[in-house]
Amino acid sequence: MVHARRLHAQLLAGPPASSVLDVVRRLLAVQGQDQRGARLAIRARSAGLTAADVDRALTADRSLLISWLNRGTLHLIAAEDYWWLHALTTPPMTTAIARRLAQEGIQAADAEAAVAVIGAALAADGPLTRGQLAKRIGAAGIRTEGQALVQLLAWATVRGMIVRGPMIGSEHAFVLVRDWLGRCPAAFEPGRLDRDRALAELARRYLAGHGPASERDLAKWAGLPLADARKGLTKISAELRPRADGLAELTSAGSGGGAAAVPPPRLLGAFDPLLHGWADRGPVLGSHRQVITVNGLFRPFALVEGRAAGLWRLAGGQVDLEPFAPLPDPVTAALRADGGDVIRFLESRGSATG
Repeated sequence: MVHARRLHAQLLAGPPASSVLDVVRRLLAVQGQDQRGARLAIRARSAGLTAADVDRALTADRSLLISWLNRGTLHLIAAEDYWWLHALTTPPMTTAIARRLAQEGIQAADAEAAVAVIGAALAADGPLTRGQLAKRIGAAGIRTEGQALVQLLAWATVRGMIVRGPMIGSEHAFVLVRDWLGRCPAAFEPGRLDRDRALAELARRYLAGHGPASERDLAKWAGLPLADARKGLTKISAELRPRADGLAELTSAGSGGGAAAVPPPRLLGAFDPLLHGWADRGPVLGSHRQVITVNGLFRPFALVEGRAAGLWRLAGGQVDLEPFAPLPDPVTAALRADGGDVIRFLESRGSATG
């Protein structure tokens, strides 16, 4: 029952969303380091949309953006949620990024010089792609090889200077936050965040897309201390329904019924949010964890009756399905039909390649 309700909260069961923004608002933050995976996460939770709709939201509408947030990972979020999520989740990342920069041979003075180069380049010529910024930083005599460039961009991001905003061709381009989103609201300027209020909003929004869940689930997903997760849930205790299992769930989530429906067979992309929302992936992956999660990568998989039932990949513009065990013919047919929808969705931006 808990797993079924989580699938409903994730928009994988029940009525699908009708817009890109509705999906992202519901999940609050969608794993964003894999472009195709982030777009396929939206496809699986909506009806009738295309990958081009995601690009439009990023570029023309400016309603979505990608930034390093929870757990120091790139996430796709609604632009309206940037200010408070950034202020709440990025402070724990600064020490780790500084350490990684040092490991890459980037001294503190060079890191600051790189940030200045990034800011000046984007102010003059932005938006710019990662490759374009690498040339500007390298021209200033600052190392960009290995993971140095990624860490420098992350450093400028956690400082609140840049985000990944619009698409330039098939690449996410970087922009200055002030140019793309305007001035930072006073309430979210450094040192002025109402942390208790932000933790309450985090708990509320997390549960909307992931409940029922525990305080440990929230802490792991957000990359924050357990005490913070506990405080956020305590702040919204009046909005939670009593549960015998001790998990937290919003009263507004409903009493059950349709929420217990099993989702239809569906193809989920790489790094799907269903694998990142809770401390335990067992209810989804079962005995197949080592097959789907490999060396930090999360492979695309088929979801059947709410569980991982096989892998899939795009090969020559077609979906190649690799079930873990023989599937009933109707299930195979449903997955192949969903594969056709994957192709339809991706072809809108020329992404349906191997």
